[in-house]
Amino acid sequence: MGMTLTPEQQAILDGGKGETMAKVMKTLVLFGETFHAEKMVPVTSEYNHLVTSFGLGALAAVYELMDKLIEAGAVSGQKFTVDPRPLDKHVPSSFPQDLVFRRFMYSCQKPYEEQLKKLGLLSPDAFTCTCYMDEVGNQPKKGDVLSWSESSAVVYANSVLGARCNRNSGILDLMGSIVGYVPYFGLLTDEGRKARWIVRVETSRKPEAQLLGSAVGMKVMEDVPYICGLDRWLGGELNDDARAYLKDFGAATASNGAVGLYHIAGLTPEAKELGDALLAPDARTYVIDDAELARVKAGYPLVWKNPDARPKLCFMGCPHMSLRQLISWTERVEQGLKASGFQKVVIPTVFTAAPAVLKEFEGTEYAARLKKTGVITSYICPLMYMNNPLSAKMPVITSSNKLRTYTTARYYTDDEILLMITKGGL
Repeated sequence: MGMTLTPEQQAILDGGKGETMAKVMKTLVLFGETFHAEKMVPVTSEYNHLVTSFGLGALAAVYELMDKLIEAGAVSGQKFTVDPRPLDKHVPSSFPQDLVFRRFMYSCQKPYEEQLKKLGLLSPDAFTCTCYMDEVGNQPKKGDVLSWSESSAVVYANSVLGARCNRNSGILDLMGSIVGYVPYFGLLTDEGRKARWIVRVETSRKPEAQLLGSAVGMKVMEDVPYICGLDRWLGGELNDDARAYLKDFGAATASNGAVGLYHIAGLTPEAKELGDALLAPDARTYVIDDAELARVKAGYPLVWKNPDARPKLCFMGCPHMSLRQLISWTERVEQGLKASGFQKVVIPTVFTAAPAVLKEFEGTEYAARLKKTGVITSYICPLMYMNNPLSAKMPVITSSNKLRTYTTARYYTDDEILLMITKGGL
């Protein structure tokens, strides 16, 4: 191996903790050497987060690997959260869809969840892409080194929390937690966290988070952007509204591009601490105004077979909604229905959030109010629902640029979605 290892790391690689742990360490070392990492560093966060939450029948090799890890006692050194479950009986679906879901797609969900419990699952309901929500409790501290995957969670942890994590793939996230080390390169380093782009937001109004994130992601791709002008709309404190906005913004940068870290001037931790010192000497500039956002939105491909089809389903919450978003959207839906004269939403609508967030929401007056509007709440992963070939043929709408990018769902802004579900059209 070309990487310099500590005596403890070398001992693990040499089999000091068994053959299985040696293979885990070798996998991580080879991964690091691919990216020219010179050393391994300890994982310091309290909890880990995994991306593979779905029991697809096609993942037989994953389940075999999990069994080998469990049999060898090579379980996670940390408790972990995991991405959302793919199934929920409360989400509208037809009999043929259900047959595909349970018989052909997620046929291994139950035994796979049993494996996750043995490996170190934080709790029976620790399934969400927004593990960093206060209600969920997996919130790393500034400077913590993580072994996470899930692009929207990684970019949030890096940017809003100031933790350090590369965009790992599934299973590698678990391996880093098992062995307790990750390769030191990329977003773990000071140099890797410098901004290669200066993004100047010059819109006439607060830009749609998912649309702005899409524009940034498609422009800078995997580079780190330093965004100026957004604090005009968000202020200088990371309150509930700012965090919810950055959650959605970051998810779009990570899915429409490959952003793992962004800095917001005057707002995010490292930007407030270091300011312009975060800029690389050769940083390029990208200006986003109203015309640029309109151009980006107009460029989205329309993949519906019938462009004029009436939407059959609306998904909100990819990534999962915060408690504050559930409350504010309850009020917005009520106001929209009052203005249109309808009692319930005219398009079946699903708001998704973490199980712990939904539990907290159920304890508020807003839960009953939202239920009266006909909106369904669920812990589901909308993307996993849309991966069903029968779901992909449905005209589904969303304000999530991540869901739009990975599925056939059609993107609309929040304001447009509100009109469509409460009025029936724009």
